[in-house]
Amino acid sequence: MNAPTLITAKFVDPVRTAKGERRARVHLKRLETLWFNTGTLCNITCQNCYIESSPSNDRLVYLSLADVTAYLDEVRAERLPVRMIGFTGGEPFMNRDMIAILTETLERGFETLVLTNAMRPMMRRQEQLRRLREAHGGLLRFRVSLDSHHAAIHDAERGVGSFAKAMEGLRFLSREGFQIEIAGRHLDDEPEAVARAGYRELFDREAIAVDCDDPVQLVIFPEITSDGNPPEITEACWGILNKSPDDVMCATSRMVVRRKGADAPAVVACTLIAYDERFELGRTLKQAEVAVPLNHRSCATFCVLGGAACGVKKS
Repeated sequence: MNAPTLITAKFVDPVRTAKGERRARVHLKRLETLWFNTGTLCNITCQNCYIESSPSNDRLVYLSLADVTAYLDEVRAERLPVRMIGFTGGEPFMNRDMIAILTETLERGFETLVLTNAMRPMMRRQEQLRRLREAHGGLLRFRVSLDSHHAAIHDAERGVGSFAKAMEGLRFLSREGFQIEIAGRHLDDEPEAVARAGYRELFDREAIAVDCDDPVQLVIFPEITSDGNPPEITEACWGILNKSPDDVMCATSRMVVRRKGADAPAVVACTLIAYDERFELGRTLKQAEVAVPLNHRSCATFCVLGGAACGVKKS
């Protein structure tokens, strides 16, 4: 039998890299951000969606109000230091329980962040969202995905007309006084400063209240691709890169998912690795207080080398 090639041997062993070096691990420092994937169904199909959300992908099924409440109860019972609750998908507003889930979360006093494409599923909830803003004010934030300040680039990723619909949703959120963040992409041929200037011009023109110089209000993420040959992250990399494992998102966050056919939700290491069962850490938050080996290509390309953090906090 032939020995495995380097590329097939990488990201396999949780302890050692393909070269035999000690793989980097990240310990949970403090559980500050708890994410819920409300389900992978989405109203659109994006070309490079890292979780492959679509109108037909139900690999992660809808979380119910009871599912979410059970984890919020655990946070309270265990006195966990969770400050922010994040909701992602799919498109969270496809979930029929979403307004009830948001109401429960906000009434418990959590900072609440919803990742949305700001299209029709969200816009159908306008009156309900107004009531939540009136009752809970600044606790509720929205992060809207806008792949580019150029309509053509965004539409190439998400479908013709998607940019215009997202802008309609953004105008609604801004007009109603909601706190808005933008999730943009860092394209290879566009320096970040140029991208920020482009978004600034767009939002000034559309009268949308986003401070494009604020790295929280405009988050520029690296592109996530499945190709390439990223390096594995070893224990020595922290010193080489002058980075700390405490800066990686799995040092302060976890995500709850419910797999199709599962009898209960599960806690996974982060928002990026929802399907790989090696990163399923347990049924409860306490069970998930374990070290995470950086044993996935996204650990390298997105988190450590890309420097991204899905749970960026408000200053």
